[in-house]
Amino acid sequence: MATVKYKVIKNFISSKELSLLQKYCYNRLDANKDYQIDSQSFSPAWYNDALMTSLLDNKLPSVEKESNLKLSPTYAYWRYYVFGATLETHLDRPSCEVSVTACIKKYDNWPLTIQKKNIELEEGDAILYAGCDQPHGRPGVYKGEGMAQVFLHYVDQNGPYKDHAYDQLQKHNIERKRK
Repeated sequence: MATVKYKVIKNFISSKELSLLQKYCYNRLDANKDYQIDSQSFSPAWYNDALMTSLLDNKLPSVEKESNLKLSPTYAYWRYYVFGATLETHLDRPSCEVSVTACIKKYDNWPLTIQKKNIELEEGDAILYAGCDQPHGRPGVYKGEGMAQVFLHYVDQNGPYKDHAYDQLQKHNIERKRK
């Protein structure tokens, strides 16, 4: 993935998928439960979300084609940016070797910055990037009405983080909680 700077994928989420995901996100927001306040962005986020994990698996062939890599899924989550949200420039953990950020719904523009370049995604569009290697974040403070984004993470089956397939750290934490 190090040779790929980043890649915008237009219509990564089809219009039918987008309609379903938008309604789903509204329903989750309306339920006003089961979310965490993401310490990175100070916005509601849903981890271990069954629909987004299904999307992670469903989009695997497309992400493999776009990245030219044989990938293993690690994890997915989604976030709803709220007024006042921030996202400092950062690098992700090894489970995010190959990352996709996709726009589900937005009312305003707030670009993703990757390697100091601002990229504005439209609903349904995504950006493929190396989450561990390419600094990314969002400029300033979000002053809009709201924005739903899904994050799909993978590792190269032949890469240095292949042991993070299916997010072994997360699996371990879930198993530990069950005991």
